[in-house]
Amino acid sequence: MPDAIFAHPLLARVYDAFDGERDDLAAYLAIAGELTASLVLDVGCGTGSLAILLAGSGHTVVGVDPAEASIKVAKLKDHAGRIRWIHGDATGLPALDADLATMTGNVAQVFLTDNDWAQTLQGIHTALRPNGYLVFETRRPEHRAWEEWAADVDPVTLDIPGIGPVEQRLEVTHVALPFVSFRHTYRFLNDGTTITSDSTLRFRSQDEVESSLAANGYRVLDVREAPDRPGRELVFIAERSS
Repeated sequence: MPDAIFAHPLLARVYDAFDGERDDLAAYLAIAGELTASLVLDVGCGTGSLAILLAGSGHTVVGVDPAEASIKVAKLKDHAGRIRWIHGDATGLPALDADLATMTGNVAQVFLTDNDWAQTLQGIHTALRPNGYLVFETRRPEHRAWEEWAADVDPVTLDIPGIGPVEQRLEVTHVALPFVSFRHTYRFLNDGTTITSDSTLRFRSQDEVESSLAANGYRVLDVREAPDRPGRELVFIAERSS
């Protein structure tokens, strides 16, 4: 089941406000152009930020996400109805002949077991055309991002149109590498409603990621720094090789 931060209807509505400017998405748009991708599959599309950007640049886009509440928010942004939205996960995708599949943000790290990660890679493999591309990012374990999260104890409060002031707190709840768990707590100040969302990410090394790609029918073409977060994240560009 997706975390409440994506699946709870009220949290899905405030997600974009707290996610802030998505400076990371420009790199994905540029890579889609670099790879001359016509049909792009956005895996874990969430509230549709990348999908909308891609469609606005002329790409044909399919967005898939297991969180229905996030998909509903995404559809509201798709005023022209240009994007195909799928409520589900990557393991059940049809053969789409996609030129490119993407996973932005923390999507690639939510698959905690080797089996879940392998099934996801295999599902994307099915959706790609022969020699289609998979592009995604992961956080560098050696950067130890969770230490920064734990040190940032001050809440953030935003006044969100149609909802009012909302306070967000982040707490790191458990570190047992390669797994890091954390909790977001949202307090809706107009009525005092409080909702928590617990999440866990798996921090895989570059070698682990490359080995898993090779084992599931991909060839790694390039591993780049995330341009907006150098030294913190890696962007993998892989090609469906079988």
